[in-house]
Order: sequence, then structure tokens, then C-alpha cells
Amino acid sequence: MNDPDEDFAAMFEASFQAKRFERGQTIEGTIVAIGPEVALVNVGGKGEAVIEIDELKNAEGVLEAAIGDRIQAVVVSTRGGLTLSRKLARGAASVRQLEDAFHAGLPVDGKVERVVKGGYEVRIAGQRAFCPMSQIDTSQSADPAQHEGHVYPFRIIEYKEGGKNLVVSRRALLVDEQRASAVEFRRSIVAGAVLTGRVTSVREFGAFVDLGAGVQGLLHVSEMGWSRVSDTSQVVTPGEKVTVQVLRVDDDTQKIALGLKQLTADPWSTVPSTYEVGQVHPGRITRLAEFGAFVELEPGIEGLAHASTFSPTGRSEGWSRSVAVNMTGAFEILSIDPEKRRIGVALVQEGSVRTGEDAPSRAEIRPGARPTGKVDAQEAEEVREYTERKDDAPAEGFGSLADKLRGALKPREQ
Repeated sequence: MNDPDEDFAAMFEASFQAKRFERGQTIEGTIVAIGPEVALVNVGGKGEAVIEIDELKNAEGVLEAAIGDRIQAVVVSTRGGLTLSRKLARGAASVRQLEDAFHAGLPVDGKVERVVKGGYEVRIAGQRAFCPMSQIDTSQSADPAQHEGHVYPFRIIEYKEGGKNLVVSRRALLVDEQRASAVEFRRSIVAGAVLTGRVTSVREFGAFVDLGAGVQGLLHVSEMGWSRVSDTSQVVTPGEKVTVQVLRVDDDTQKIALGLKQLTADPWSTVPSTYEVGQVHPGRITRLAEFGAFVELEPGIEGLAHASTFSPTGRSEGWSRSVAVNMTGAFEILSIDPEKRRIGVALVQEGSVRTGEDAPSRAEIRPGARPTGKVDAQEAEEVREYTERKDDAPAEGFGSLADKLRGALKPREQ
């Protein structure tokens, strides 16, 4: 008959052949042997894992497990074999388990005793630990004392003097949870989705919107409204709750583009039925470029008036001296291309108005600030997009205007 102690020693030796697991991994196994100090747990493979007997006792010190029982435990060490902790899996810990928890990065429960200088005193497994003020939460609290008396899971970030000097962090665990949630939430975001978020910051180029779980998207200034937005802070403010549409999701850069104007009617959808060549509409000059001016006919609808159209002779020299941003007047529709979102217009000059019931006799211009004659980089890009956008089948009306504009830009023969 085999000696039970020898059998147990052989099984203990076999535990070193257990298949590899990751520290911090929660696994299940069956208790196959119980010794004076440790028990062996079959977790699959050729060997068994080791768990201390104290891990299987209740608060009164009574063993509450038997051979054949299945238990759930956390891998706290893989050095020289597989070591498990059942108490860590349940959020409890003893002093001698804290070092394993530190090396494995496992959470341990601690009670916030009181606020001290620079942070909090936390009680973990009978030991005092220090949690810096910045590590108690992901955001700073207006009342630090609100955490006193609460039991939180903490991660041990410093372990010194045999466990007598502990520094812990709750924030580290919260950040990990947020990252895991963010990954799952980001996967659920697709182009076209309509989401509600909160504005976190507003810049000249747009606003950042928190969509949830720490996932942010950019609401670019060009997507805030159908009309040109000159001041983003007039559209959204930090902390404001907004509903936006997801325009694009870049899987490589993890960037999310958002839109606000897409949730309202596109004013260009009514252009074919409300605008005709030859009509005269009131307009306001919004921007000046080297070769002409952009004219707002209604919110979201802009036309382009070439420099030559501001002169009765058709010459473009010195045209900017007679116009300025925010000047209003009557403009004749020269061409319309709804697909390219282009409308060619010309300021109505005295004696050049076409007949019609609604056509004014002359432009009523209210002067504003005089232009400098310079065009910034953003305006230059907008002009380029407006004038150089190509299509497989350009509209005949606008093509004729484009030919005229190109002709007007060529040096004139003396």
C-alpha cells in the first residue's frame, strides 16, 4: 500500500508540469487532494495547481471545501508552478497574499478610512495603505471626504518593506474598465448612426464631443451648419448635450467624424424649384477672394460673383474698392448647378436689370468694412473647391459661366 504522504508529494511535484496560464486569469478547477498546508486543484492538462488551505477556510477557520469540489480562483503566480488564490477572486486578501496581488496586478478590496495630507488612508487586509488624491477617481472631487467609509477595489502600485509600505490606486482600475468599455462601444459606432453626446471642448476648427465610455468624436466647423460658421462658440458650448450623426469612422486612426447640419433639411434641396437663371435675389457678401466675392442668397445658399461682374465694362481691375464684406444688394442669377452646389451671380448694376416684376432698379448697398485684398489659406481652399470641382457631366449653364470667368482672368489685349 502506498504511503499517502508520498502520493501527495508526487502529486505536488506533478503540479509543476501544469500547463501555462496568465497571471490574473480567473479559472475553474476540481480539488483532487488536500494536504496540511496546500491543496491541489485539477485545472486541466498534465498537472495540478496549488492553493493554500487557508484559502479554503471560512472566517471561523473551518475548512469549507472537500475533494471533488469545483472552485473558481485567480492565477496569482506561475513561477515554479501554478498558484491560485480563491480569496482574491472574491475580493478579499490576507497580508501574505498582497505581494502576489502586487506582482499579478490583481485588485484587492480596501476601505477608505480617512483623508490625509495628499491623499487617503486605506485599510487593506489589516494593513494601512496610502492612496494619492489623484488616484482615488478618474476626476477630481469637489469634496474629498465623500470617499471616506467606502470600500473600493484597489490595485497595489507600490509594495515595500514586506507589505508595510503600500501605495494603491483605484484610478488605475477605473481607467482599465473605461478602456475595455471604450473598445466595445467604439465597435458599435458606425457611419450614419445618430448619437447623443456631450461637448467637452470647443476650438476654432470645431468641437470635441464625448459619445460615451470615453469615446470622443470631432464635430468640424464645416459640419455645424449649412451656412458658414465664423464662431464655433456661437453654435455649441462646453458641457452642452448635443445630438449628432456619425459621418465617418476611421478604423486605423480611431478617429470619428461627426455632423450636426445633417440632422436638418438641406437648403440646396429646394434650389431647383426656387431659383432660375435671370431671377434677381437680394444677397449679402460674406467673403472676398482675389477673383470675386461669395454672396449669401439665403442661409446655407451661397453664390459666386466674379470680379468682372462688379464693373460695367467687364474689367476686373480695382473691383474690390467698390465692395466689402457684409454689403447687401441685388444679384442676378447667371447659372445654377445644384449637383455641384454652385450658383453664379452678378451684382445688378444701374441700367442692367432685366425686366420683371420683382427686379429692383438698382442695388441697394450698405457699406461695411473695406477689404484688405488678401486671401487667407482657408478662403483660398474654399475658392479652389468651389471653382475646380469636377463632374462627369457638368451642367451647361454653369459651364458657360465658368468659360466667361476663365476668360475674364486672362490678360486683356491692349
